[in-house]
Amino acid sequence: MGILNVTPDSFSDGGLFVDIDLAVQRAHEMCEQGADIIDIGGESTRPGAEAVSGDEELARVLPVIKALVDAGIDAKISIDTRRSQVARAAIGAGAHIWNDVTALSFDEDSISVAAELACPIVLMHMQGAPETMQDKPLYENVVDEVYHYLENRIDNCVRGGVLKDNITIDLGIGFGKRLDDNLALLEALDSFHALGCPILMGTSRKSFIGKIDNSAADARLGGSLASALWAASLGASILRVHDVQETVQAVEVWHAIRKIKK
Repeated sequence: MGILNVTPDSFSDGGLFVDIDLAVQRAHEMCEQGADIIDIGGESTRPGAEAVSGDEELARVLPVIKALVDAGIDAKISIDTRRSQVARAAIGAGAHIWNDVTALSFDEDSISVAAELACPIVLMHMQGAPETMQDKPLYENVVDEVYHYLENRIDNCVRGGVLKDNITIDLGIGFGKRLDDNLALLEALDSFHALGCPILMGTSRKSFIGKIDNSAADARLGGSLASALWAASLGASILRVHDVQETVQAVEVWHAIRKIKK
C-alpha cells in the first residue's frame, strides 16, 4: 500500500502532492514500483495535527480519486479518512477501500455506512485523538489492550452489518503509543491473527524509528524496511509504506530466501 497524502501538513510528505497532476504522477510512479493499493489521505493524523472540516477533506481527495479513475490507474484506491461522509463520496467516486484510523468510531453513522458500502474496511487502534495522542499515552498491557479494542470493534462492526470478510485490522503503530508500546506490538504481531482478520502494518518513517537512532523522518528508510520485513515475517498481509520500490525489493529478496530455505 503506497501512501499518497494530499495534505499540507503530513509528517513526512506534507505539501508534496497537493497539486492534482503531481498526485496522479506519484500514484502512477508507485504503481510502476509495485504498489497494489494507493492510500489517499486528505487530513493529516500525525501527532499534534489539527482537524480539518469534512468539506476541506473532500475538496482535497475527490479530484485526485476522480483523476486516478479517469487515468485507469492499475491499483486499488484506498481512502484514508475517519469521516463517513468522505468515505461515502470517495467510494462513490471510484475508491475501493475505507481505511479508518478510528476503527469506524469517529461518527455515529460510520458502521452503518460501511455496511451499506460493503467495501473492504481497515480498522485501526488509536489511543486518543491526533491532536493529543502523543501527550501522555499510557497502557498497563499494550498488547492485551489493543487486542481487546480491535476485538470489540470487529464485533461491533459485524453486529452493525459489516461483513467480517471485509475487515482488515491495523495495530496503530505510532498512534498514541510510546516507543516500548510500538516495539511490544511489533514483537507480538502474530498473536493478532487469532482475531481472524488480515493485518495491515504501517511503520514507514514513523517516529519510533527516530527514537531508536535519532534519525529525521526522511532518513528512516533502513528502519522502515527492517520493521516491514519483521511484520511480513509474522504474517502481515498489507504493508503501508512511503518507499514502495525499496520495500518491494526487500520483500522479494526475503521471499526468495525463504523459498530456497524450504
